[in-house]
Amino acid sequence: MPEEGLGFHLPSLIAYGINFLLLVGILYVVGYKRILKMLDERQSRIRESLETADRVRQEAAQQQQELQRQLEAARQEGQQMMAQARESADRFRQEEQERAGEAVAQMLTRARAEIQQERDAAVEEVRRHFADLAIRAAERVVERSIDRDAHRQVIERVLEESGDLKR
Repeated sequence: MPEEGLGFHLPSLIAYGINFLLLVGILYVVGYKRILKMLDERQSRIRESLETADRVRQEAAQQQQELQRQLEAARQEGQQMMAQARESADRFRQEEQERAGEAVAQMLTRARAEIQQERDAAVEEVRRHFADLAIRAAERVVERSIDRDAHRQVIERVLEESGDLKR
């Protein structure tokens, strides 16, 4: 028999085939539905996980965009605050310069007034001394006593007239 030379034994081959088909039938009846159900459940879990991952990725991207917007808004607010601070500092500096200028002008006005008063007082003092000296000189020239008050009035009038001429 040609089958024996190849090592085929037909009844055994048929028995193995029947056993295989029975095994496949039993596995189909017992496990195929469970395996398909388990594979479907696994596929749906994987799909849900992928959908969740996509949703999380989108939320993360949205949160990152929102964070970028907030950072930009905070940066702009900080720049505005810096600009306001600079403006306030400039206004303060300008106000202080104006106050200092006013104070200097007031001090200068007071100093000029004091100088004028002291000058007037000094001129008056010089006039009195000059009048006294003139009277003494006239007394010595005449060698007699002259009425001091009368001569002082005369000298003061002369000085005032000479002062009016100079002005």
